[in-house]
Amino acid sequence: MLHRLSFRAMGSEMLAILDQDSEAVPPILNAIPAWFENWEQTFSRFRPTSELSRLNRTFDQPMKVSEAFWDVFQTALWADELSGGLVTPTILESMIEAGYDRPFERLSRDQFDVITSPSETDHPLSMVVSDSDSKTINLPMGVGLDFGGVAKGWAAHQAVERLQQHGPCLVNAGGDIAVSGPRMDGSPWPVGVSNPFNVGANLSVLQVKRGGIATSGKDRRNWNRNGVFHHHIINPLTGLPAETDLLRVTMVAPTAMQAEAAAKTAFILGREKGLEWIESQPEFAGLMVLETGDVLQSRRMEKYL
Repeated sequence: MLHRLSFRAMGSEMLAILDQDSEAVPPILNAIPAWFENWEQTFSRFRPTSELSRLNRTFDQPMKVSEAFWDVFQTALWADELSGGLVTPTILESMIEAGYDRPFERLSRDQFDVITSPSETDHPLSMVVSDSDSKTINLPMGVGLDFGGVAKGWAAHQAVERLQQHGPCLVNAGGDIAVSGPRMDGSPWPVGVSNPFNVGANLSVLQVKRGGIATSGKDRRNWNRNGVFHHHIINPLTGLPAETDLLRVTMVAPTAMQAEAAAKTAFILGREKGLEWIESQPEFAGLMVLETGDVLQSRRMEKYL
């Protein structure tokens, strides 16, 4: 029997599903919101008391971080390497300059002010010094970290790692989805890919037995600044919201963290280079929605349809 829990955390809607042979609601489900609250208190750039905010106020001196923080930081380093620097945590200043300076639900969709020149591109990740023995991170002046989707993908993965001890499970952290394994009857989990042009409808339904699914795009978290369309996915090469002919990218990968990083990479690269990049990654499968409404998919996506 599928037991579900919906709640809100990390600025997104969350869903946890646990498959068991009992009709009784498993107590472990009620513990999940507290897990995400702890992780949000660690990784949120919008909470002044969070571990991330404290680090972002500490310059030119090493700060010791928690095991969870270190783990996400290492995941962010991996994402930076995978993407050739397109998915990197050192985009905080560019994100703020683009107008995303508060939780999205409190963000004005129409902004009017002076936009300063991007500065984050002057501070590559190589300037951030970290030490694995002491678990310390040293930020140079002017560089701030924003873990964004990396933290949500990591949180979904961590939640599934804990839940799977009680049965097959799926956790959806605001679109970053982790799947523990097949359902109790051996069947895959159906995961709908919503249609951005038809609210309430799906473009397709993926059949996933294990791994991660993530979607990145500009159709949800967007706003106008001085009359110009902006969205939350920054291209570090320009320090500005990515200019791309894609509206949204959905990826399937071995983990939610990999899926999230891959979806964002392909989105920034655009239709042609993005699809070529996906095809070069033997563990990834992708589905792209273009601004025109056309849909493209990589060869390996057939496995999940």
